[in-house]
Amino acid sequence: MIKLLLILILPLFLNASKILSYNIYDRTDRADVMITFDTPYNGKIRQSSSNSKIIIKLDDAFIESSKIKKLSSSYLSSITITPMTTLTQIVATVPDNVKLKASKTADAYGLRLRFIKKTTSKIDKEKIASKSPSLSSLPTKKNENMSSSYYIVITVLILGIIILFVVNKKIALKMGDKKTNPWLFKENNKTESNNEKELTNEKGNNVSIKFQKNLNSDNSVVMLEFGNQSYLVLMGNSNILLDKFTDNKPSTQSDFDIILQDRHEELENYFNVAKNDENIKAKESLQNYKEKAAIISYQD
Repeated sequence: MIKLLLILILPLFLNASKILSYNIYDRTDRADVMITFDTPYNGKIRQSSSNSKIIIKLDDAFIESSKIKKLSSSYLSSITITPMTTLTQIVATVPDNVKLKASKTADAYGLRLRFIKKTTSKIDKEKIASKSPSLSSLPTKKNENMSSSYYIVITVLILGIIILFVVNKKIALKMGDKKTNPWLFKENNKTESNNEKELTNEKGNNVSIKFQKNLNSDNSVVMLEFGNQSYLVLMGNSNILLDKFTDNKPSTQSDFDIILQDRHEELENYFNVAKNDENIKAKESLQNYKEKAAIISYQD
């Protein structure tokens, strides 16, 4: 019976290629198993995988005895080569993210089994993206603290309002019921003397009234000095910041008068608008003051 079986199997071995040797090459980006045959190998190669194992079946190939090799490679943990009846089975234990590429040499005397990392396909990327939460759905941390720059702007605005309020009160007390003619729009009119006053706000900063001109019974133009800055302010029914000076500040009453003469049209237009529509004047002057005060706070 055994002889009969050998007679039946013998033709298969005559047409099969014998595995002479195998070598394993562990690289940083792959692991290669090179198998050498005694004749050109033309058999069929079948591949399957199950439970972190890749199974390769080489039809029409045989090896004299089983071979087992364990490795410390990140691509290949162990490899087992086992002879079967009509084929040779190779079982490779690999990580889940490793796949196999098999290829023959040009003369078919060799077979290379290359183990490499799996690449993420476009479909897999779309699946991963669909499972990942979008940025819009991620919880955001509530910002409970205002930025320091915002505090600075608010502080400067409040300080400016306090200063203008105090100065306006002082000027109103000084003027009393006295009425003056609109001198600004006459070239050779007599100017008032420069009475410099010094005020102190709640934080101890000195605010000086360098120059002052009465435009009419309700409005006047004042040059305020605060720190190293000088501010040209229209005060009266509404307080408007006209300009700010840092370097070329007026030093005499004459310089102050020249500045006012240069702003003749600006002030005249303001009063014309105020006469036509008092409500519009109030809204525009308040908005203009807020914008200029905000610009000054950022520049400082």
